[in-house]
Amino acid sequence: MSLNRAVPLSVLDLVPVASGSTPTHAVRNTLDLARHADRLGYTRYWIAEHHGMPGIASSATSILIGQVGAATSGIRIGSGGIMLPNHAPLVIAEQFGTLGALFPGRVDLGIGRAPGTDAATARALRRSTGPLSADDFPAQLAELVAFLGGTFPPDHPLRAVTAVPHSDMPPIWLLGSSGYSAQAAGILGLPFAFAHHFSSANTRPALDLYRSTFRPSPGRDRPYAMVAAAVLCAETDTAAQWLAGPTKLAMLRLRQGQPGVFPTPAQAHAYPWTPAERAAADNATASHIVGSPETVRGGLDALIDATDADEIMITTNVNPHADRLRSYELIAEFADLSRHPVSSGAPASRTG
Repeated sequence: MSLNRAVPLSVLDLVPVASGSTPTHAVRNTLDLARHADRLGYTRYWIAEHHGMPGIASSATSILIGQVGAATSGIRIGSGGIMLPNHAPLVIAEQFGTLGALFPGRVDLGIGRAPGTDAATARALRRSTGPLSADDFPAQLAELVAFLGGTFPPDHPLRAVTAVPHSDMPPIWLLGSSGYSAQAAGILGLPFAFAHHFSSANTRPALDLYRSTFRPSPGRDRPYAMVAAAVLCAETDTAAQWLAGPTKLAMLRLRQGQPGVFPTPAQAHAYPWTPAERAAADNATASHIVGSPETVRGGLDALIDATDADEIMITTNVNPHADRLRSYELIAEFADLSRHPVSSGAPASRTG
């Protein structure tokens, strides 16, 4: 049993803080999972950026990427993603220049334009009381690329500013959940990662837009689309559905404006669900692929066929941690990760 079409599989980690645990344990679990993913043959290990959420410990994204890099040896490391409007482009160029110096040839820079938090926290991050907007995202991205590449136009006001340390420019990805970043990635000739795990209704339209607007760029002659999917695999369908209960409860609380730590399966089972709440949670997780190895293999095959994805990035939130590790192990076993292809038009998968 294997996937019908072998594609690289990667990992997206939000660094979840489980009920009864602490951020310290969450970070340790991330490093443990990264070591496992490295040994199992996953292609990338990306850390997301979120702020102000008690159940997510990935706010200092670049620091965590460095720790993952130090704990692993072959897997690519990177951001999924850095929310660029929260940061000065020079700071991100310095951070990823440092990561590139520490882990040459292994670093990816995934960029998004959403705040990754609530409006008040976003204002605090940006040190601005003005209206929040991502309208200047293209200018921010151009500035970041110039700092990373060390090439500003002669008349640019920042031409005398240098990002130090400087290393080889990492592959830059655009992340998105709608058509804006898809079109931008296509026009700029960049690889594109779509957030299918929380915006599944937009997946196919965004990918079609990306591919139709793609323009070849230096070193990239064709589009490369990665689809991020929520996947949970256990020995049986029943066991997987039990482990998926906390995700449903966590999604419900988030939509109710009450984010918290990641619950246990027992807590999710004991929660007094109303019919409306159950329907809302089921709808929010309808795109998730949950089940036994056979069920998950079928779900991944269907997703790859429907999206023509070049790569799948798997995000899995499971409590307890051992079951999260096991989910990635079971997927690696049937996916036969050693045989995935790497196209010349795609970022190099494990060696830079």
